[in-house]
Amino acid sequence: MTDLLDRIRGALVGLKMPRALEALDHTLRQLETGEITAIEAIDGLLSEEYATRETRRIDVALRTAKLLPVKTLEGFDFRFQPSLDRERIAALAQLDFIRRAEIVHFLGPPGTGKSHLATALGVAAVKAGRSVYRATLAELISALTQAEREGRLAEKIRFYARASLLIVDEIGYLPITTGGANLFFQLVNARYEKGAMILTSNRGFAEWGEVFGDPVVATALLDRLLHHAVVIQIEGASYRLRAHADLIPEHVRANAPIAPPPPPKRRGRPPKNQNGGADH
Repeated sequence: MTDLLDRIRGALVGLKMPRALEALDHTLRQLETGEITAIEAIDGLLSEEYATRETRRIDVALRTAKLLPVKTLEGFDFRFQPSLDRERIAALAQLDFIRRAEIVHFLGPPGTGKSHLATALGVAAVKAGRSVYRATLAELISALTQAEREGRLAEKIRFYARASLLIVDEIGYLPITTGGANLFFQLVNARYEKGAMILTSNRGFAEWGEVFGDPVVATALLDRLLHHAVVIQIEGASYRLRAHADLIPEHVRANAPIAPPPPPKRRGRPPKNQNGGADH
């Protein structure tokens, strides 16, 4: 019996199943007292090991995806944002939009929960085994600009294009140069109809020409980003300040919604510039 147990322990070590090894003695005691059957013992050991590995996988994936600190839909106070359709958000959490390579836009004033919802959907995707990457628009363009300078632009775009879901946060918060806008266009074009995206912005689509410093680039971006799109507009005051709602001025609480998106006026790619222009 001792030799058999030693072989089992050795096999668990060789198979790199530390949690099952840790639970083995307790499981054997349950078997001896008749608390569980042999098949239940096997199921218990494997379930313990699987749960441990899954937790480890999710932790690593969340860090790699830059989704920390973790946000969840369960932790979002939908009562504070009555303009949101909770069922529509729940439908997005089923993640069919990832399979369909759709683009989800969260639009609204600063602090209304756009980033929380985008991150929560990313966390749900990671738990479902999808590859996810999150960055602000400024971070993406900075990384693409550096890669272009070092002759690694194609490689960097492939890196961002590999994720099943790319989350681009904070569009419109910082000014973008024309060269940076062209680089972002190349990334969007590489993912077009191939990979899902979630974008958050405090600016309406009609303002994207100003955001990206070039209405031609903005039109080309919108042409792709609105083709297979789900647009969710959030109205109201800052979600982060919900605990102090009584201190928020009335004119801020009654903030007007961001204008709905205009249809793209033309299809095409932005012209080349000194930074390499768009892919053709």
